[in-house]
This record gives sequence, C-alpha cells and structure tokens, in this order.
Amino acid sequence: MLKVGVVGAGYLGQHHARLYSELSAEMQCVKLAAVIDSDPARAEEIASKYGCPSFGTLESALDEVDALSIVAPTTFHHNIALKCMNAGKDILVEKPIAASIEEADEMIRISGKTGRIVQVGHLERFNPALITAAKMFSEPCFFESERVGPFVGRGVDVDITLDLMIHDIDIVLSILKASGCDASVKNIDAFGTSLITENIDMCKAWIEFECGARALFTASRVSMDRARKMRVFQSGAYIDVDYQRMELSVYTEENRQIIQRTVPVAKSEPLREELRHFINCVLQRTTPLVTASDGRDALKIALDISNMIKGNKR
Repeated sequence: MLKVGVVGAGYLGQHHARLYSELSAEMQCVKLAAVIDSDPARAEEIASKYGCPSFGTLESALDEVDALSIVAPTTFHHNIALKCMNAGKDILVEKPIAASIEEADEMIRISGKTGRIVQVGHLERFNPALITAAKMFSEPCFFESERVGPFVGRGVDVDITLDLMIHDIDIVLSILKASGCDASVKNIDAFGTSLITENIDMCKAWIEFECGARALFTASRVSMDRARKMRVFQSGAYIDVDYQRMELSVYTEENRQIIQRTVPVAKSEPLREELRHFINCVLQRTTPLVTASDGRDALKIALDISNMIKGNKR
C-alpha cells in the first residue's frame, strides 16, 4: 500500500487531498496518509474532511508516508523537495519546479543521487483536449496561446510567467520535442507590466526556436475575460485546443475555403489523471510524463522572459 501525503493545504492542496482520497477507493493500492501545513488548524480541517492525520511540520510526517505532493508556495519547493528526497520519498512538485534554475538543478541532482522520482505538476499535459490533439500534430510551425483570467489573489508570489504562462511554454516544448524538433530557444522578445501586485501581472512573449518554429504567448491575471486556449499551425491545417472547455477543433482548407471539424473529446479531470499517473510511476518505478528536466526547461524560458521584461524597464 502506497502512503501519500500532501504538503500545503491551500486552494490547490485541498484538491490533491480530495483526489488522493478518492483514488484510494478506486485503485485500492494507495491511501492518503497525511496532510501537512504550517497552519495546524488548516491542516486539521482538510485532513479530517478526507479521513487522514494532520501534521504541522514536514519532519513530523515523513515517517508516515512513501510519497508526497508538494503544493506549497514556489519559494518553498526546493527546500521541501530536498528534505523529502533525502528521506527516501518520491515527490510530485507543483509547477514551477522551483524559484530558480540553480534550485531546479540541485533538485535534479539529488533526484539522481537518491533514485527518487520527481514529477512536475504541469497539469495541462493531462488535459484530455491536448491528449486528443497530440495525435494530430505534424511538424507544427507556429503556436499561439492565450491564458488569461480575472485577479483571484493566488500565485502572486511569482510573475505571471511562472504562474500561468509556464503551462503553455511547457506544452510547446513537449510538442516540439515529440516532433523531433530542436526546441532550443533562438530569440525572445517580450513585454509585460505590473498592475496589481509587485510582480509581472500581464505579459506577451514572442519566441523563435532553433528548428524554425515560432510561438506567441499571452498571459494575464488581471483580465476581465477568462480563457485557456492554444492554436497550433502546421502544413494544411491548424488545431484549436480549448483547455478550459476541453474542446478541440481542426481547421483545414478545401477548395479555397476553411472547413471546421469538431473532434470529440472524452472529458476527465486533469488533476485526477495527473495524480493517478504519479501513483503508477511510483509503484512501477517508471519515468513520469513531466520530468524534473522538463520542469527545468520550462522554468528557464519563463525566467528569461521575466528577466527581459524587468531589464527593459530599467
């Protein structure tokens, strides 16, 4: 029986706890064994809701678990991850993997040294619309993503590039790599600004890759609209992925007209599938879909965009 814990009982952490509890009934090879939070009352609230012990510190819970979801603020990822891995625990780290490349590199090094599995929580990789679309990609040449929403006060400890845009950066990198393309960055141009927080709240970034593909990213946490979409252009067609609605459309040319075809998507909860995947990777000792190196690659580009924006302001 795999015993899992959740570090961080905030908005997202509570859903990790909920789904581990539900998966324990479904899979019967895993159980939620701990909810950990620096606010003991919050930890107890979530733990009691899902029928497991609560803990006020990570150290007090490590002997009770085999694997953990790290759903704490980004600035704590590195420290918590190292403690878990050095204690022999496998981890799922919410995105971004860390606050800096140096921290991510050390996490990768310790993972190799200890033999621990590290999966990074790039949730959209488990979105059924993207999974369905992945079968249709063929040498994509241009990506256009939009990830915007109203201000809700979460994720404000980091720039919007690390809070939201990093999802789409990771997806583009994964598509290019799967296509056999050189996903190294050739050039970046970006603009962004702070509107509500002290960090970058909205951003547009243009990226050119060595393979010749290009991508235009838009991200905002101060929009009146709400959208999570990506369009992927390739020879003879473009594919429209709506992550929010879990819908997929393909547009092709016929007789000098654009024809739209809606592709059926079997909807599921991406976070549930992500946690199921993590459980199976730990039990079977297999490589996660989103590795620590994948998380580092997306982080590097997101940080480069932020640094360019901040440098331009100076």
